[in-house]
Amino acid sequence: STTEVKAAISRVANHRDAVVYGVLVPNTEGRAGMCGIVDVDGTLDLDKLARDLATDLPVYARPVFLRVMDTLDMTGTFKMKKTDLQKEGFDPKLVKQDKLYYLDLKQGRYLPLGVEEYDKIISGQIRL
Repeated sequence: STTEVKAAISRVANHRDAVVYGVLVPNTEGRAGMCGIVDVDGTLDLDKLARDLATDLPVYARPVFLRVMDTLDMTGTFKMKKTDLQKEGFDPKLVKQDKLYYLDLKQGRYLPLGVEEYDKIISGQIRL
């Protein structure tokens, strides 16, 4: 569940604010897991995060995409706003301020996701 994934991410990422949600990936079934995570000071170690999540979560539960943000928008009742994040998905043309990454299972690392990588994911050249 997203709650378990969020708890694992928070634990391995020094209790940073995070939100976990599903995003549509064209030409695939269902949704892919994505995590928005706050990294105000630029100290998030993505390689360590990938290694620790590989230990803590089964492969199907690990977020395929990461969105590294300065802040997380909250509702009036202090719940994280997921709808805008879900709409923007992992498209670098829609996500302007934040850095995007995708999980390369062969390397076991999160790699930067720009327009070129996005197009390759959509066309199936990069397999998730």
